[in-house]
Amino acid sequence: MNFKVVIPARYGATRLPGKPLRRLLGKPLVQYVYENAVASGAGDVVIATDDERIREAAEGFGAVVCMTSAQHRSGTERIAEVAERNRYDADCIVVNLQGDEPLVSPVLIRQVAEDLAAHPEAAIATLCARLTEAEQLFNPHVVKVVMDRQGYALYFSRAAIPWDRDGFAAGPAQPNPQAAYYRHIGLYAYRAGFLRDYVNQSPCDAEQLESLEQLRALWYGHRIHVAEALAETVSGVDTEEDFARVEEILRRRNIGK
Repeated sequence: MNFKVVIPARYGATRLPGKPLRRLLGKPLVQYVYENAVASGAGDVVIATDDERIREAAEGFGAVVCMTSAQHRSGTERIAEVAERNRYDADCIVVNLQGDEPLVSPVLIRQVAEDLAAHPEAAIATLCARLTEAEQLFNPHVVKVVMDRQGYALYFSRAAIPWDRDGFAAGPAQPNPQAAYYRHIGLYAYRAGFLRDYVNQSPCDAEQLESLEQLRALWYGHRIHVAEALAETVSGVDTEEDFARVEEILRRRNIGK
């Protein structure tokens, strides 16, 4: 199938400035992201940025770069600008691969695109993974998702959902092994026509309270299909500790080749 990947890359991250250009085993972090996108079989891979330093580095390793506005509030808005400027057809499938995710498997990138193609009623597809540890379930930095029987999202939250009324009555506890809990993996595929609508819609209360932009899509009636990830998932780079962890994983992978 034909799909595109757009990689939003911002230089001025609050916790780790210059993150996309930090060197990981001799290569800028964003280069790993780009190479995984290419390996997924995407028809086009574009790095979207507003920073000349990122543009110069990305073009140096052969990437196509689209310079976008510095006023965007999210990667989704940046991707929408790319889709508009490049005149993507309304049904064109565009994968949002964040520029600080150097360990996202090409398998997952392709999976989320194919899942959207297989669900024509959905405007967005995304992924999830089983969650069995209380530490993650009650961690507000780990986003949880609840789906209907067909796999369409009912709600995303930083809270522990679904809430076990009896099991959690005395406070946080180990999840019931008979219940299904899922953490959301922030890899999205969109239809380009949806992106044009989304950026013109006002944020909703739930989105602002939870700080989860996918809730805006649900608020306006768009459907989000959620599939269980077919490959291992590793979180991205937000802190110095994350950077060290990812560097060690990459080092082990290189040793194992």
